[in-house]
Amino acid sequence: MLEDKNPDLTPISKYGEFGLIKHLTEKFSFENTSTEVSIGDDCAVINPEGQKVVVTTDVLAEGVHFNLGYVPLKHLGYKAVVVNLSDVAAMNATPTQILVSLAISSRFPVEALEEIYAGIALACKHYKVDLVGGDTTSSTSGLVMTITAIGLEHSENLVKRNGAKPNDLLVVTGDLGGAYTGLQILEREHSVFLANPNMQPEMEGYDYILERQLKPEARTDIKKMLQELDIRPTSMIDVSDGLSSETLHLSDQSKVGFRIYEEKIPMDSLTISTAEELNLNPVMCALSGGEDYELLFTIAPTDFEKIKSHPDFTVIGHAVDLDQGNYLVARGSSELVALNAQGWDAFLNKG
Repeated sequence: MLEDKNPDLTPISKYGEFGLIKHLTEKFSFENTSTEVSIGDDCAVINPEGQKVVVTTDVLAEGVHFNLGYVPLKHLGYKAVVVNLSDVAAMNATPTQILVSLAISSRFPVEALEEIYAGIALACKHYKVDLVGGDTTSSTSGLVMTITAIGLEHSENLVKRNGAKPNDLLVVTGDLGGAYTGLQILEREHSVFLANPNMQPEMEGYDYILERQLKPEARTDIKKMLQELDIRPTSMIDVSDGLSSETLHLSDQSKVGFRIYEEKIPMDSLTISTAEELNLNPVMCALSGGEDYELLFTIAPTDFEKIKSHPDFTVIGHAVDLDQGNYLVARGSSELVALNAQGWDAFLNKG
């Protein structure tokens, strides 16, 4: 991390608040016709062009959501945008604008903020979203970032959490658990470094799960895939807090229960081998690890034929009546284990 210990680095006080904002944002350009007024005025002006506007916001706090001992600032800027765009994608909407607010302590030089904004700029370019505003202020307790994301979509295309019906199929994109196992590797190597700064970190061979943790991607591509398959999900949510928690959210909003089949949960081979190396149950990592930013959604049973052979989608279970509860069906048996927001406790004692 860049901290203001080097006399060649630029203190934030050199620019002042408004000069700093201008310096950090002057190279950003517009991608969307809905952006009418942006940074430099009292408010941004967005023309939804007859569509519904979806809005989401997330706060990321140093020491709570990220550790600058091993998270590069550029990656942090990118990820901060992605976690919000993932929420927009979960509504089946198209992300169009973001606002970025930072609370920063005096230990950060301008060069550190340039790194963060370089990551934000990469995300804006990749996802074709416009930075249209934000704020900066001082902090006495480290770095705090707040990102607000805005998206647009016609009302008939929006997907909420509350539309699942009994017998609907539960589907997830991509694979799960990689971000959590990547975090465990980062934490392990950081602890080794703190104990002995001369030790070199052992990161080789973990590239995929490290990227899943440090530089995740929002599944904004899923909307087009579903359109091409002529599938409209009945409910949807992004997997930010783990498969178990997100399933319970869908259950609560849709008033249905769910059955998830352990052997159907998609995991990368590196996730599985790393979890076993760390004496973790791989399925527990998928259920309660979080930060995968895949999409979890339900579809009508009649859409199964359209989706069954698609490499990006896995049917992992189905909805049942609410009074039947939310359970994981254990591999190779009919044993039902209750899902909870902290994951599947029984995994901790299962060989």
